[in-house]
Amino acid sequence: MPAEQIFTNAAIVLEDEIVNGTILVRDGRIADISAGNVQTGEDCEGDFLIPGLVELHTDHLEGHYSPRPSVRWNKTAAIQAHDAQIASSGITTVFDCLRLGSDEDGGFQKGEMREMADAIQSAEREGRLRAEHLLHLRCEVASNDVLDHFSDFEEDPHVRLISLMDHSPGQRQFQSMDQYVFYYKTKRGLDDAAFERFVARRKALSAEYSAKHRDYLAQACAERGITVASHDDATVAHVEEAIGHGVRLAEFPTSIEAAKASHSAGMSVLMGAPNVVRGKSHSGNIAARDLAEHGVLDVLSSDYVPFSLLYAPFLLAESVEGMSLPKAISMVTATPARTVSLDDRGRIAPGLRADLVRVHRSNDVPVVRSVWREGRRVV
Repeated sequence: MPAEQIFTNAAIVLEDEIVNGTILVRDGRIADISAGNVQTGEDCEGDFLIPGLVELHTDHLEGHYSPRPSVRWNKTAAIQAHDAQIASSGITTVFDCLRLGSDEDGGFQKGEMREMADAIQSAEREGRLRAEHLLHLRCEVASNDVLDHFSDFEEDPHVRLISLMDHSPGQRQFQSMDQYVFYYKTKRGLDDAAFERFVARRKALSAEYSAKHRDYLAQACAERGITVASHDDATVAHVEEAIGHGVRLAEFPTSIEAAKASHSAGMSVLMGAPNVVRGKSHSGNIAARDLAEHGVLDVLSSDYVPFSLLYAPFLLAESVEGMSLPKAISMVTATPARTVSLDDRGRIAPGLRADLVRVHRSNDVPVVRSVWREGRRVV
């Protein structure tokens, strides 16, 4: 990587405006931003130059590692495939979700996610990866062994985000039994008696473990400076509980009331970018665009489609009144970075990391032309 790089003839997306001009990068950091073009450097041909995207919640790695029920792929190969798609979507910082707490729905065994984390860190040391990978532990608090799984990560500095989840019937995402029947009876092919036993067991586990596991994990995160997310909050009472646990990120609230209460409490409200692209939730919950129109949408995640993280902000800027492109782009750059205390990235500003994405857009779907991480071209 040269000591100095120049990017010119670019529509530079800053946090509150777009400047047609030039960026000077020195030693992997942004040194200067100026209006107007110069005769040297990389000609961006009028394309957008945006900050590298910061992805807080993606289940994409899991799909590469376990592409079919009971199938386990080589971990390093799965990580590299995941990373390639992440980086080519403009994501330069990704929080890989690792699921903790086994259940009847395909949870992983004790130690399995620790092995995955070790493989991610080995791949990074060996120079295999384009994006920077950090860890997001998705903790199923109603699971009896979630703390045992969590113990594998108690000394890992790569853990920067933990979400507290309860997918039991009658809780959060599954307040409606119609949704739960589809997810766990229809898809699993359970008869009525088997489904009743399944529901009874899940409810009993939630009643026994959920509250005390939430308390323990929230305290552990507070002691280590790890950001806490609350998952699928549905009511104001859920939000009040999250406030007590020091939650900074409200993931996928399932009602307008919960989203508004979370936003008012200073939490960053996260919704899925696929929800924006599709115009609705795949599970029948609230639409992300509705939250944007109410001014309570702060962060987008790609969830299960990496490219959606780049695509969705352009759609929001066009479809939501008063939503500028810089504001929409901040939902996938500056705001997620601030939420997890990554203050060295997420914006194009002097002194910050030169994580940059050149984006061409002549019609509906944007195209990633190039990606740089700390000034080094990775795509």
